Amino acid sequence: MTPDAVVNYLKQHPEFFEDQSEFLATIMIPHPHGGRAIPISERQILTLRDKSKQLEDKLRELIVFGEENDAIGEKVHRLTLALVTARNIEAVIAALHFNLREDFTVPHTVLRLWPEGGSHAELPEFGAVSAATRDFAESLAQPYCSAHAMVDTAEWFGEAAPRLHSFAYVALRNGRSFGLLAMASEDAQRFYPEMGTLYLKRIGEVASAALTGLLA
Repeated sequence: MTPDAVVNYLKQHPEFFEDQSEFLATIMIPHPHGGRAIPISERQILTLRDKSKQLEDKLRELIVFGEENDAIGEKVHRLTLALVTARNIEAVIAALHFNLREDFTVPHTVLRLWPEGGSHAELPEFGAVSAATRDFAESLAQPYCSAHAMVDTAEWFGEAAPRLHSFAYVALRNGRSFGLLAMASEDAQRFYPEMGTLYLKRIGEVASAALTGLLA
């Protein structure tokens, strides 16, 4: 008989375990974590313990993830309150830079805006932006993370640019893109292509809404 045939027989005849209980008690099988032999009943207990430990480890992992998400959600909430209560463009820009630096520990942030129908030329955020960068922002359906600065944005970070090894880009839009939020870090693992971008997207949406109202 093949092992599969034995397994199928036992599945089809569960009464075997009751009818042959004395025989089963005499079966000795290898210990899963050592060389000695143990009764099959003890092996079943060890298997259940291993499964229980795996479930406990998974539960702890989920709890940690949940706590981390709660903490990030609270930070996004604080940023949202700061942006929606800002009374002018300068206050929105200041709140965005402050919260990203202090709450989210993003060491380098740059904002560029090119709204239709006017701008605040005295603010660096309204400085000249190349057509290539505008096209890049327009192409972003989701936040984009990379190990390299995109298009010509490296120069936005000034003297820090050569030390930066990870970047995140969030397009600001109201129908069409009107700005780009660029974030960077010396840590190569701070932003990476496979990371989740849900919270970056939320930050971009609330920043877009706050700026759109004031720019209008």
